Amino acid sequence: MRLGINLGYWGTRGTDDLVTMLALAQAADTAGYDIAWLSEVYGSDAPTLVAHLSAHTSRLHWGTAVMQIPARTPAMTAMTAATLDRITGGRFCVGLGVSGPQVSEGWHGVRFDDPLGRTREYVDIVRRALARKSVDYDGDHFQLPLAGGQGKALRLLLRPEQKTVPIYLASIGPRNLELTGEIADGWLGIFVSPEHLHEQLEHLRAGRHANSHDVNSHDTDGPGDLDGFDVAASANLSIADDLDIAADRLRDNAALYVGGMGSRRSNFYNALAGRMGYADAAAAIQRLYLDGRPRDAAAAVPLGFIGQTALVGPRERIAPRLHAYADAGVTTLNITPYGDSLDDRIASVHALAELMQQEGLR
Repeated sequence: MRLGINLGYWGTRGTDDLVTMLALAQAADTAGYDIAWLSEVYGSDAPTLVAHLSAHTSRLHWGTAVMQIPARTPAMTAMTAATLDRITGGRFCVGLGVSGPQVSEGWHGVRFDDPLGRTREYVDIVRRALARKSVDYDGDHFQLPLAGGQGKALRLLLRPEQKTVPIYLASIGPRNLELTGEIADGWLGIFVSPEHLHEQLEHLRAGRHANSHDVNSHDTDGPGDLDGFDVAASANLSIADDLDIAADRLRDNAALYVGGMGSRRSNFYNALAGRMGYADAAAAIQRLYLDGRPRDAAAAVPLGFIGQTALVGPRERIAPRLHAYADAGVTTLNITPYGDSLDDRIASVHALAELMQQEGLR
C-alpha cells in the first residue's frame, strides 16, 4: 500500500499556512511517502501550489485533489497538467472533480447539470490533448472547434514527461463511482471506511467491466479486476493515547463536510454518511451546521463515524486499521495529519511511515 499526504489548500489556518504546508511536504518526502496532494475550493488554486511546493522536494509525486472541472476548460487542464508533469520530471497526476452546485454555479458560473456527462466528455478531451492529438470534439457539453467559427483543431505544443499522465476522479455516489471505474486511472475517496469500501469497489468494478478498452475487465472476478487501478483513500490522522482527545481534533472537519458542504437539498458527504448507517446523525449535524451552530454540529459527530473513517487514537489502535484499509483493497492511503502543533503533525507523518514499515505494509 502506497502512502500519500493531503496538504489541503492555502489560507485556512493562518498566515504561516504555506510554511506549514512546505514543512509537511518535506517531512513526507524525507519519510518516504509516495505522493502529495493539493486541493482547491474558492481560495488558493491547486496547480500553483504544486509548482511551488514540488520545487522543494526531491522524490514525491504530486497530484491535485482536486482541480475543479467547472473552473477550467479541458484544454486548459491539459496545458496545466503537461506543464506540471514537465516541472516535476514526470511525477504528476491529475485529480479532477465536479465540485458541487454551490461552488460550480455560485463561484464559476457554470450550471451543475449532467455532471456525469460533462465529466465523461471533459476527461476524454483532456486525454486526447495530453496524447498530443488534434482535438476535434463534438459532444453535448463541449464542441471543439466551435461550429461556424474561425477556430481549427489544435494539438498541444508541450510534450508531457510521462507517456500517459494518470487521471484520477473524486467521486462519491454510485453512478459517479461507476464512471470513475470506467474512464479514470484511479479513484480519490473521502471518508472511506474499510467496513464499507466493498460497496464502493463494486461500483468501480462495474465501471471497469463497462470499459471495453480494459483487457482484464471481463477476464477476472473479484479484486483482480481492479489491477492497475489506484484505489486512493483519504484518512485523517490523529495520534494520541486518549482516543477522545484524538477524535475531538477531527470533529470540526467532519461537521464541515457532513453538515456544511452543500445545501440542505444537496450534500454528497451527508448522503455518504447516511449510506454508512449514520443517517440520523448526519441529518442532525447538517441541521445544526446550517442553523449557524458549527460547534454543536461538531459535538454531534458520532465517535463511530470518526473511528471508521480516520486513523485515530494510540498507535496500537491505528496499526490494525492500517491492515483493514489494505485488506479492503486500498492501494494508496492518503493521510491528513492533525496535532496540537506543527511539530506534532510532522512527528505524526514520520510515525505513520514507521508504523507502516513495522506492519509490513510497505
